[in-house]
Amino acid sequence: MKDYGIETNQNLKTLIALSRTFLSVRRRETKTIRAGGLTVAQFAVIEVLYHKGALPVQAITQKVLTTSGNMTMVIQNLRKMDMVEKLDNPKDKRSYLLKITDKGKKLFEEIFPPHLDNINEIFSVLDEREKNELIKILKKLGEYKNEI
Repeated sequence: MKDYGIETNQNLKTLIALSRTFLSVRRRETKTIRAGGLTVAQFAVIEVLYHKGALPVQAITQKVLTTSGNMTMVIQNLRKMDMVEKLDNPKDKRSYLLKITDKGKKLFEEIFPPHLDNINEIFSVLDEREKNELIKILKKLGEYKNEI
């Protein structure tokens, strides 16, 4: 590796470790979601609606951290699968609410327990102190304000 100085070299190593770790955790975390026949984005929408109830699309988009363009396709596919349904929004006639269907609830209730077990297994290599420290560090790193 080319030498860019102690601090820059360490920053590059940190970024690579963070990126590899994220990809590894994401791959392992999503195996139970994919086994249930959903994409990660579809699962995120179902999860939000299951726990929060009917919501406008904009609120769902903000909670699952995706783009509105991607959300349109995700919602269309979930509607085709009869996992969610559209409802009139009594507070705003220009928009609609999405609600999880009984079929969506049933699937979520099948997928979520093994998903939680999988997450617990992934993070079992860390003790409580390490998890708290990692959360603190990641929040600190995520506070960077000069985003491009």
